[in-house]
Amino acid sequence: MAQPEVLLPEPDAAFEALTLAQRHQGASAMEVIAAARERYGEGLAMVSSFGAEAAVLLHLVSRVDADIPVLFIDTKKLFPDTLRYRDLLVERFGLSDVRTLTPDPADLAAEDPAGMLWMGNTDACCDIRKVRPLARGLKGFDAWISGRKRFQASSRSDIPLFEAEGGRVKVNPLADWDPSDLRAYVVEQGLPPHPLVAKGYPSIGCMPCTSPVAEGEDPRAGRWRGQEKTECGIHFALPLENEQGAGI
Repeated sequence: MAQPEVLLPEPDAAFEALTLAQRHQGASAMEVIAAARERYGEGLAMVSSFGAEAAVLLHLVSRVDADIPVLFIDTKKLFPDTLRYRDLLVERFGLSDVRTLTPDPADLAAEDPAGMLWMGNTDACCDIRKVRPLARGLKGFDAWISGRKRFQASSRSDIPLFEAEGGRVKVNPLADWDPSDLRAYVVEQGLPPHPLVAKGYPSIGCMPCTSPVAEGEDPRAGRWRGQEKTECGIHFALPLENEQGAGI
C-alpha cells in the first residue's frame, strides 16, 4: 500500500508552529504543554498509545491539566497488558477525559472481515484500525500533543517542539528527551512501568506486529519485524480530512 500523500502545511499553521517553536525554544516539557493549553484551550488534545514510554508524557500532561482530552486508539489487536496499563494510569494520574477510539465496524466488515489483514498488508491494517479512527477523533481539535522523540528513529531525528501538519499544530514536548531523561523521570516520580517492558518489549504496538527485542537491537526493531515499515501512519497526512486540504 502506498504511503498517504503528505500535504504541505497550510501557511497559517506553518507560521504559527514556527513562531511557537522559536518562542519556546529551550522550554521544559511542562512549559511546552502549558503553553499549548493556554494557546488552544479546549481545542487541544493528547494522543497516547499507553505504551512503553507513555507514562512520562501522560504524567506531565496530568500535572498541567488532567482535563486535557486524551485520545487512545484501541485497534482491537492490542495486548491485554496495554488495556490494563491504560486503566492503571488513568486512575493513578486522575485523567478525567480519556476517549477510546475504535475502528469503524463497517470498515472492518468490508476490508478485514476475518481480522487477518495484518498478515498480508500491514499498511492497510494500520489504516483501518489506527489512521482512520484517529482522523475521526481529532475532528474539532486545533492541536494535539504527541509523545514522539528524536532518538526513536531516523525518521524522527529532526522533530521540532511544534510542527504543522495540514491545518493543525502538533506539539512534541519530549522531542529532545533521550532514554536517560525518561528513566530519570520515571524514577523521580515513581511511575509504574508497562508490564511488557520487563519481558523484552521496549516499543509496544499491536500484538500481531510487535515482537520482543534482543539486547543490542534498536528499541523499535520489534515493530513490524522484517519489513521496511517504521510508522503506523498516524504521523502522515490522514484521510477524512484531505478533501479540505488538512491532515494531521
